[in-house]
Amino acid sequence: MTNYYTPTGGLPPQTNLLTDRAVFTESYAVIPKGTLRDITTSFLPHWNKMRMWVIARPLTGFAETFSHYITEVAPGGGSKTPETDATAQAVIFVVNGHAELTIDDQTHLIYPGSYAYLPAGCAWEFANDHHAPCTFHWIRKAYVAVDGVPKPEAFVTQETDAPVIEMAGTNGAWSTTRFVSPTNLSHDMHVNIVNFQPGGVIPFMETHVMEHGLYVLEGKAVYRLNKDWVEVEAGDYMWLRAFCPQACYAGGPGPFRYLLYKDVNRHMPLSVR
Repeated sequence: MTNYYTPTGGLPPQTNLLTDRAVFTESYAVIPKGTLRDITTSFLPHWNKMRMWVIARPLTGFAETFSHYITEVAPGGGSKTPETDATAQAVIFVVNGHAELTIDDQTHLIYPGSYAYLPAGCAWEFANDHHAPCTFHWIRKAYVAVDGVPKPEAFVTQETDAPVIEMAGTNGAWSTTRFVSPTNLSHDMHVNIVNFQPGGVIPFMETHVMEHGLYVLEGKAVYRLNKDWVEVEAGDYMWLRAFCPQACYAGGPGPFRYLLYKDVNRHMPLSVR
């Protein structure tokens, strides 16, 4: 289960037509894989030999809780001070290559399918001491602490070691690979993998307060976003604000899988931030 789409950058030829599937609306955005080009990358202080695509960031009046990067670190690259915001917790999910992730002086070899949770304020470092680039998703959210609720601890695991929970009544056509228990109230965000077998559906229009980022790791499907059906495939990203209606039909021919962010388990703020 390591068939994860990885962007490579580059530029399309001058002979290409402009027509594409990119769209930004008042309730959702679709960022197709074809937009992840060299000229849309950015860089960060205190990192060496890295570049990243920013595919989500807080926007007033849209999705406001998280940022999502696709980060590529070349051989010999990395950082000893990767995070400059002490309030930021993060999830790293590796889709290509190998690297070393050090958390509080403990070093982990990470590779495709590796998943790391990094609590706010923890000390971590990243180093690619291998011979090929390492590409990973980096999802960040300001942690909302609650009196009497312990803060979550760092952990590193593999997708293959995480439980796969079938949605009730679907016979496995729709399931979720869960890295954190939904009942663990220490966590105020979930980053999971949603899996559909060919023919699997979300059989109702989900409409809820959680914001979403959905990066398609594998396969293709048609997704209902607000009033529109859109075609998506591996490498595409969907970014949804709160209460955007959504549904899905995974027509095949193979599995359809995406990395999903959502904010959970906290009171709604009652004042303008």
